Amino acid sequence: MKFIDEYQNSALAKRLAHRIVNRSSKTIRLMEFCGGHTHAIMRYGIRQLVPKTVEMRSGPGCPVCVTATADLDKAIALAQLPKAIITTFGDMIRVPGSYSSLQQAKAEGADIRIVYSAIDAIETADANPDKSVIFIGIGFETTAPTIAASILKAQQREIENFYVLSLHKLTPPVMKALLDLGEVKLDGIIGPGHVSVIIGSHPYEFIPNSYGVACVISGFEPLDILLCIDKLVEQVENGQPKVEVAYPRGVKPEGNRTALQLMEEVFEIGEADWRGIGTIPQSGLKIRKEYERFDADRVFPVSLKPVREPKGCRCGDVIRGAAIPPECKLFRKVCTPERPVGPCMVSSEGACAAYYQYGESYE
Repeated sequence: MKFIDEYQNSALAKRLAHRIVNRSSKTIRLMEFCGGHTHAIMRYGIRQLVPKTVEMRSGPGCPVCVTATADLDKAIALAQLPKAIITTFGDMIRVPGSYSSLQQAKAEGADIRIVYSAIDAIETADANPDKSVIFIGIGFETTAPTIAASILKAQQREIENFYVLSLHKLTPPVMKALLDLGEVKLDGIIGPGHVSVIIGSHPYEFIPNSYGVACVISGFEPLDILLCIDKLVEQVENGQPKVEVAYPRGVKPEGNRTALQLMEEVFEIGEADWRGIGTIPQSGLKIRKEYERFDADRVFPVSLKPVREPKGCRCGDVIRGAAIPPECKLFRKVCTPERPVGPCMVSSEGACAAYYQYGESYE
């Protein structure tokens, strides 16, 4: 299958791994910012293929994981409103909030439905004109254009009972926040593939220019990731950090201009609350005033109890790259996919879920 078999060639993978071993002389630390990369790295045994001089850490690239508990509590509160239908992607429904979860609220009678796209939520609204259909919009720049398109579609179709709780977040600002924090010293960043399809490679130029950190955007197949690591090691060894694209079949330097225009039309940039990090200025997307009738945050103000974080859960540390999942005392003992304590074990892009499924050798 084109773009699959070619990028899973074991002979080429061995050659790339051998080249990395021969090239690497300095001890370096890399961070992948995408949860999809974390799972691919673990599934294909990339950490075992690279030399011990190359340490790899996961970062805040899981949109479900970085959704703050307060924002999840708001979604659960919206589910309690009379004649409300909450629509959301599957991973969100099982994430524990301060006092409950969307799954528990559903069990108690709230109308909560899993959808595969925001367009599904519009169809739900169209079929239930006497209900308020609220879509919980999470994700990075990858999903934001589709949510923007859904709002425009609802306006075009004059659907009056469709709303979005926008919890979207932007990738470059959180990269800057972690580099400014300096909690984890990084030599290189594996740039997110799907996000970069939308925004391109230009927004990452500040990483080498201001912080002297290498940055290479990767795809999701084994050869993509190994080529990315090879380029990062080469940059570090030569002392020439820059932004490179190791995923040219998907990422152009200028990104997807149509998608960017959709985002800009519907959303404006504001602050966002990130689990484990806190409030980061200019890192979130809020619905513009012109489309405020679709903004669940404005239309349905709700009162919330004080936030309670799960005791002993180190999901925030994992998100920042300050810990790996087995360093959490709850991991695999108390916190499992069947009984998750934090979102990093719930999400299909969460680092804890990846280590649980593939990472026995790291415990």
